[in-house]
Amino acid sequence: MDAGKREGTFKPNLRQEGCEREKKDERGGLGEMKAAAKSKTPRKPGQKNGSSNNLKDPVGVYCRLRPLSVPDQECCVKVINTTTVQVHPPDGYRIFRNGEYKEVQYSFKEVFNVGGTQKHVFDVVAKPLVDDLIHGKNGLLFTYGVTGSGKTYTMTGSPGDGGLLPRCLDMIFNSIGSLQAKRYVFKLDDKNGVEVQCDVDALLERQKREAFQTPKAPSSKRQIDPEIADMINVQNNCKAEEVDEDNVYSVFVSYIEIYNNYIYDLLEEGPFDPIKPKLPQSKILREDQNHNMYVAGCTEVEVKSTEEAFEVFWRGQKKRRIANTQLNRESSRSHSVFLIKLAQAPLDASGDNVLQDRELITFSQLSLVDLAGSERTNRTKAEGNRLREAGNINQSLMTLRTCIEALRENQTYGTNKMVPYRDSKLTHLFKNYFDGEGKVRMIVCVNPKAEDYDESLQVLRFAELTQEVEVARPAEKPVCGLIPGRRFKNQAFREELSRQLEIRGGPIDGDRERSITEVLLQNFPPMSSCELLDIHDDQTLPRLIEVLEKRHRIRQMLSEEFTKNVHSVKGMLQELDSSIVSKENYAQLKMAERDKFIAAQKTEIERLEKKAKTLEYKIEILEKTTTIYEEEKRNLQQELESKSQKLQRQVSDKRRLEARLQGMVTETTMKWEKECERRVAAKQLEMQNKLWVKDEKLKQLKAIVTEPKGSKPERPSREKDREKPLQRSLSPPPVPNAPPVRIRHRRSRSAGERWVDHKPPSNVQTETVMQPHVPHSITVAAANEKALAKCDKYMLTHQELASDGEIETKLIKGDVYKTRGGGQAVQFTEIETLKQESPTGRKRRSSPSSRSPAEEGTESEWTDVETRCSVAVEMKAGSHLGPGYQHHAQPKRRKP
Repeated sequence: MDAGKREGTFKPNLRQEGCEREKKDERGGLGEMKAAAKSKTPRKPGQKNGSSNNLKDPVGVYCRLRPLSVPDQECCVKVINTTTVQVHPPDGYRIFRNGEYKEVQYSFKEVFNVGGTQKHVFDVVAKPLVDDLIHGKNGLLFTYGVTGSGKTYTMTGSPGDGGLLPRCLDMIFNSIGSLQAKRYVFKLDDKNGVEVQCDVDALLERQKREAFQTPKAPSSKRQIDPEIADMINVQNNCKAEEVDEDNVYSVFVSYIEIYNNYIYDLLEEGPFDPIKPKLPQSKILREDQNHNMYVAGCTEVEVKSTEEAFEVFWRGQKKRRIANTQLNRESSRSHSVFLIKLAQAPLDASGDNVLQDRELITFSQLSLVDLAGSERTNRTKAEGNRLREAGNINQSLMTLRTCIEALRENQTYGTNKMVPYRDSKLTHLFKNYFDGEGKVRMIVCVNPKAEDYDESLQVLRFAELTQEVEVARPAEKPVCGLIPGRRFKNQAFREELSRQLEIRGGPIDGDRERSITEVLLQNFPPMSSCELLDIHDDQTLPRLIEVLEKRHRIRQMLSEEFTKNVHSVKGMLQELDSSIVSKENYAQLKMAERDKFIAAQKTEIERLEKKAKTLEYKIEILEKTTTIYEEEKRNLQQELESKSQKLQRQVSDKRRLEARLQGMVTETTMKWEKECERRVAAKQLEMQNKLWVKDEKLKQLKAIVTEPKGSKPERPSREKDREKPLQRSLSPPPVPNAPPVRIRHRRSRSAGERWVDHKPPSNVQTETVMQPHVPHSITVAAANEKALAKCDKYMLTHQELASDGEIETKLIKGDVYKTRGGGQAVQFTEIETLKQESPTGRKRRSSPSSRSPAEEGTESEWTDVETRCSVAVEMKAGSHLGPGYQHHAQPKRRKP
């Protein structure tokens, strides 16, 4: 009964003693760590988001070309060098686009040609990310491109030629294979955290999992599926450099997909119901205490080998949604995300146990993302669910582009524009990487066939812009202050001790401790000889009896002493048993109190979870409301911009109309001023003529009156008048029935060429004698490409006000050339100026009054309008006087 009690009380204490022993070792290790820290100060752990330094790295973008499926198929993408590709439109596209031919080049960090192997792509792109993962840094790698461009092949690979994912797993386990911890030593919680369990808790967890292990659970001892055996047989033996051998490692993997902007767990195992199958439940995103995003309730499996990890991936891959479209027989209809999490913690000073301090645990993550391909529904002929899937895929990719462009704008121009991570689950999940929580790498997969020209052009343009986004470098992990190399030093010491013991064959006899039986036998008196040689021997038997009596007395003494010792030990055992029972009762009371506390905590957790779900529901409603308000805000902003543009156009039209009206008013005013001056001059000349006629009649009448009678009347002499001709007025009198002046237009020097006559609608029509005129011309109000393509000469009519207030017309001429890109360019060669001047600004005679002889001497200095207009000037095309003017004026009419 007592033995049973002792067994029952010692069994639970094994776990307690093991934990206490590990805690003591941990405290001892921490004490040594503190002592070592006094001698050498460890590096200070970096702050979040790499704020301790300002070093940033651009997003690494790589381009990979897929081989053409048909050898004679037309190709629109060409590799120029290891960093540049050139995209040119196919022949049919150029014909459809009016013969335009435009080649565009895009540069990336490295370009993998059609012959590039999976190993080369892994060594350049993924190997540095795996090396950072083992050294405690995060990484994000995703493939991007149109449907059928080779994204899934790049990520997963094919039988006999594994992709990036199996090669990453192989490198991880090649590097940490002998340094892995036992299963369940690292335990993940539900809040994206990890903790270290003691060996006893880990052993109980293993026994519990093995007892309830499902047949589909991964196991490294199971036979590998032949379907995936060739994909994981990489045989590269690639390892990371400078792996910390004083740490223990554990790898956890999870596999999710984002379908129609909902997150689903591909590793979740549910009860199978063939009658009414249960639809998979979508997961939600949450933020941990370090502000990192994670998928709540996602299945995370601890794996110990490459085969086991890839078997977990393949199990989830079979659940991924794929469909047959016009462009791809197995088109991915969702974004898949394979998460590899690596937990590592240092060993204690003895190199045997793991330190359980959570601050010393490093938890890094590598995300391998296979994005669904962007596609056009008019090419895929998608309908129903396929159409809805394509819309959600394109929407999530558009959100990714919007976030990248917002980050680029904020970093380039120093703005603080909000990045819309929450518009899509894809960008919301990986927003921490762009905020400085790890490196980001992107592989752009391109199908060079001509049918994908438009889609490939958009993909390459976005990928080139992505390189301009810079991501802050992650902070370095804290350095443990323990002595490096402690694991293998202790192992070498134990191996050397075992080897020496094997060489020596065990402990030496001289050094061996004697047993209690040997000590007791040595204390007994020695036995005398018992051999009787004579019948009369009376000494041997008495000596033998004496020796036996002594031995009997010693035996009784030892028996009494042993009995006393047995009673004392029995009392001690009873006291120990009672103390153990009391301790057990105390432990049961404590366990009951702990159970009550745990139950209360569970109730509180359930209440908080319900509250969290309610808040998440409210957050979703607020997000939807925010989306609606943002959409309305964008619409209102667009409407405001359109109205502002319309208002600006109206203001500019009003200004142009005002300028035009002002010009017309000025022109009309000048015209009427000239007309009034002409009429006044004509009236003055008419009155002077009438006055002259009256003077002549008076002279004749006077001559008749004063003439003596009988004499023949003679005509008065007018020689004097002929010597002094009457002064002319400003302009000739109006001549009745005078032939009208024939307006002759300007003739171009290039009569046999085609001209573009560009006359803006704001020009004012001048009623001058000389007018520009170009035959065989195309008159346009605004220059356009169609008119320039048909002509080889160009003339722009430009009007402006001169310094004297007159309208000055300039004819700007040029030659039309065709550019290499298929457009037209104009090279200006000469400028002709047409200027209108008012004759009121010149010196002229204003009245026919009498002049003095001094004034007659200066007559040549005066300029007469009639004298100027009596000369006809004609400028033929090709003459030295000017480019094609013709001017005819009526000759001066002399008075009788």
